[in-house]
Amino acid sequence: MIYLKLLWSFIQIGLFSIGGGYATLPLIQNQVVVLNKWLTLTEFADLITIAEMTPGPIAINSATFVGIRIAGLPGALVATFGCVLPSVIIVLTLAYIYGKYKNLVIVQGVLSGLRPAVVAFITSAGISLFTLALWGEDFTASGIGGVNPVAVFLFVLALFILRKYKLNPLIVMFGTGIAGMIVYLV
Repeated sequence: MIYLKLLWSFIQIGLFSIGGGYATLPLIQNQVVVLNKWLTLTEFADLITIAEMTPGPIAINSATFVGIRIAGLPGALVATFGCVLPSVIIVLTLAYIYGKYKNLVIVQGVLSGLRPAVVAFITSAGISLFTLALWGEDFTASGIGGVNPVAVFLFVLALFILRKYKLNPLIVMFGTGIAGMIVYLV
């Protein structure tokens, strides 16, 4: 039964992940944290951190991580397959259609209409992760005053380094991870 649940959950994520990448985060959060309660919000943030640090798409890395956590290696295979299956079918279908009808105005209109929705998905996920990182899970209860000053400092520092010096994001993540380990363990 858990395999069918994993498969169906990640088929839905794969099917409705228009835009891919960060646009999938609200869908993954809804399935994994809200509906199925497989992870807490904090564990979800850790999942995204791990999925971002490892090679490959976030949705597939997340599916593998959740699957292995819930049902071991078979669960990882089922969840990953569920996440990939809709994309394979959709991409094959769209590649055929786009190749045949790419010059039609309606096709260009559909693609132009989808772009703002993708930006909204990414922004929504970013805001959720931003508030979780700086305020924790009890953002609404603690209000704006319950901000974690260490998290704010690390956020500002990482943002500054990424924008000013264009340093590799993995190096910045590694550095802030080390800084967090030092600050939070000492």
